[in-house]
Amino acid sequence: MIDATQQAARGSDVCRLFVGTSGYAYTEWIDAGFYPPDTKSGRMLPLYARHFSITELNYTWYQIPRADAIERQRQLVPPEFLFAAKLTRNLTHEIDPEQWSGHADHYRNGVTPLLQADQLVAVLIQLPPSFARTPNNRKYLAALIDKLHGLPLAIEFRHRSWANDRVFAELERRRVTLVAVDEPNLPDLFPALDVVTNPNLFYARFHGRNTKGWRSGKMQHQFDYNYSDAELSNWVEEKIVHMGKQARRGVLFFNNHVRAQAPENARRMTGLLKEQGLTVVEFQ
Repeated sequence: MIDATQQAARGSDVCRLFVGTSGYAYTEWIDAGFYPPDTKSGRMLPLYARHFSITELNYTWYQIPRADAIERQRQLVPPEFLFAAKLTRNLTHEIDPEQWSGHADHYRNGVTPLLQADQLVAVLIQLPPSFARTPNNRKYLAALIDKLHGLPLAIEFRHRSWANDRVFAELERRRVTLVAVDEPNLPDLFPALDVVTNPNLFYARFHGRNTKGWRSGKMQHQFDYNYSDAELSNWVEEKIVHMGKQARRGVLFFNNHVRAQAPENARRMTGLLKEQGLTVVEFQ
């Protein structure tokens, strides 16, 4: 909710856009032709970086990252390459009241190499659909944000109860980015909004609109979706152009990874953004 005064203060700054995918190490992308035959997982990141300037680390949701492993990944890509990293599930989905603070410390240590190299665009706090806006959840989220102070934070709500102007105002006060989401239009799910709460960054995630598979419990069904040009164009014209006027940087990630639909849609989105005259950061 960046107001006109803040927007004017930015002057003629141009929003720089980065487009990529949520994760990159998918064996089905070999079958789809994105990676060469027999590509090993350890070779996927440098190959991915030939096509995109940013990725969203997915494995950091399953396990707390280690600094040495993160540093090895960082060394595989150009120094201008950027990363977003999901916050580990024991801080978002499987919270232990007695241990979460220590987990947060370990997570911070793990992503430090990216932070020090200025390659960490955001830590993604992806909250589950069950995380409604209750007093206890509000208290925990505030404590988590405080604990992670100093890291660039972006929050993806899945429950509709968080779509509230008071929530947006608090995120803006804290300079925490609200994640814009594209997902099926189902009851209680967070809606697709173009609200910008951080003048430094807007963040959009495209999960696909597979209504039938969304609550199947199987990722291969949930994220099996191929966006049409019309759907992507609507996002560009109705949301991204507006969001780009309110932030210095924007990142867009495609999470519809099944059958390599994510990189294909990311490429198409890049083309549509450029057709609108927007600045997209690409590697040659």
